[in-house]
Amino acid sequence: MHHTMSLIAAMMFLFASACSPDDEPFVPSASAVGDITLTVGGHTFTATMEQNSTVEAFRALLPLTLEMSDLHNNEKYHNLAQSLPTNRTSVGTIHAGDIMLYQDNCVVVFYETFSTSYSYSPIGHITDTYNLKEALGDGTVSVNFSTANNQ
Repeated sequence: MHHTMSLIAAMMFLFASACSPDDEPFVPSASAVGDITLTVGGHTFTATMEQNSTVEAFRALLPLTLEMSDLHNNEKYHNLAQSLPTNRTSVGTIHAGDIMLYQDNCVVVFYETFSTSYSYSPIGHITDTYNLKEALGDGTVSVNFSTANNQ
């Protein structure tokens, strides 16, 4: 049994080390649940949501349209008027399509992949990021977040 577990661990390490961080496909965590829709301009994106207290509080706000500002040419953000519960984790790498909460009130949609030392509370991930960067464009953009129940 121990030998089998060691073999599995070694195989997982080899497979994981064969991919660069930019090429890693999104794999929802075991706690991912449900979808939401982001609509920006004429584009619609589906995001798989995590299951945590941050997401529960965020879902309670939906439908929600946020005016999101650009920061560092890799993300759009909006500071909510209220605080949400946090589940901060040091993510290491942000992937294009990640939706996170920074601190306790800043909703962030990332459209570039990069390394970070910051901690975020995961909200979800856009499953198909084709045209995401183009849809979000330059400057401030209006993004609508909704569920199938409240579109």
